[in-house]
Amino acid sequence: MANVSVFNMEGKEVGTIELNDAVFGVKVNEHLVHMAVVQQLANKRQGTQKAKTRSEVSGGGRKPWRQKGTGHARQGSTRSPQWKGGGVVFAPVPRDYSFKLNRKEKRAALKSALTDKVQNNNLIVVDELKLDEIKTKSFVKVLDNLKVEKGLVVLAENDQNVICSARNISDVDTTLVNTINTYDIMKANKLILTKDAVAKIEEVYA
Repeated sequence: MANVSVFNMEGKEVGTIELNDAVFGVKVNEHLVHMAVVQQLANKRQGTQKAKTRSEVSGGGRKPWRQKGTGHARQGSTRSPQWKGGGVVFAPVPRDYSFKLNRKEKRAALKSALTDKVQNNNLIVVDELKLDEIKTKSFVKVLDNLKVEKGLVVLAENDQNVICSARNISDVDTTLVNTINTYDIMKANKLILTKDAVAKIEEVYA
């Protein structure tokens, strides 16, 4: 089992914590991580793009000139794609980009992402994150103490003081244990977990 340091909000090491290898020490499956990221990005797509084909553009029902004898190239409709105001060739239509990933594959991808952060020393465990009030400056100071610029903060409980304080900081996101996902973990340079969040993750995913 991997041992990582535990820091306080001042950035000082206050102890160590032993991580469960069933969650933080698995064999990293890059393919599943890739699939989980692609799935989440695909599921976010609205798929509402639309352009009209030549059959949907109004007008153009009459042949613009006779087939032969004019000196022009033959044309059947003024709504053909080569005409100004004509339809679009292979026009995009509304579609659903989402696809399904099995639950076991999602869990394996999440464990792989967590393990990757541990192996690359990009996981920071904090004994607790508590703020007396909603104040962005206070949370920025905590991040400076932990030497984090771009990261994901995972909380065990819904703490509005922390979440709202971090809301206006660019490149810093907050989430709860029950809403973490592979894409957000891989996107963050540093993953910040509270001790309670570590315990909850191990309880859910071990």
